[in-house]
Amino acid sequence: MKPLKIEQNEHKITVTIQRPEAMNAINFDVMEQLELLLDRIEEEETIRALILTGAGEEAFVSGGDLKEFHGIKLAEDAKKMGRRMGTILKRIEKLPCWTIAAINGAAYGGGWEMMLAFDFRIASKHATFSFSQGKFYLPPGWGGLTRLVEKVGRSTALRWLAETAKIDADTALSHKLIDKISESSHLDEEAVSWAGQISKNNRAFIKVLKQGALAFSKSRWKAIEAELKPFGKFWEDEQHEQRVEKFLKRKE
Repeated sequence: MKPLKIEQNEHKITVTIQRPEAMNAINFDVMEQLELLLDRIEEEETIRALILTGAGEEAFVSGGDLKEFHGIKLAEDAKKMGRRMGTILKRIEKLPCWTIAAINGAAYGGGWEMMLAFDFRIASKHATFSFSQGKFYLPPGWGGLTRLVEKVGRSTALRWLAETAKIDADTALSHKLIDKISESSHLDEEAVSWAGQISKNNRAFIKVLKQGALAFSKSRWKAIEAELKPFGKFWEDEQHEQRVEKFLKRKE
């Protein structure tokens, strides 16, 4: 099975991460396929909306693939991985088309970091959001800390991260972490319908709006980049390695 399923219908393109056996976790293969997809979307002028979702109902994206990434031991290598994924999310955020994250299930760790790079977020009623990085002695490293503070405010963002909180869709909506809730069976349909509603104008128009909305916040890119240094530092810490090993043994 290919890691990404890509379907295009007129001006809309729907992408499904297909790694249900790993709860749709991000690995290097998914990164490579996302990079190729972004190359295509950046060049293809007919695309006005991108929808991203996960395969199945269990998970949207469960974060980075700990089993695969556990082979990374040094801070510089962890930063390299984080920078690569961070660049992917920055490219998504700056696409000259609308982007919608259709959150079909759990968004854990890097999963919620990923969804925050999208313009809009619609979640199924049973979706959950887990700020689980702290369980592995790791701060966010894909730009999630900066984007989370932007969305829900400093106090709530810090509380969720400190508590390694797990929240439901209603709580996420009340804090404006997501924009809409859908019945699980209607999520795909509603995401496509929404994409159609916002895509009546061409990419030149969409690009102007998106660039204008980001123009006031140039310092945020520096803040996002600054997340990489502590991410790398904590990655090579013995506590992080021990906690990941314990988690992987439990999963076995």
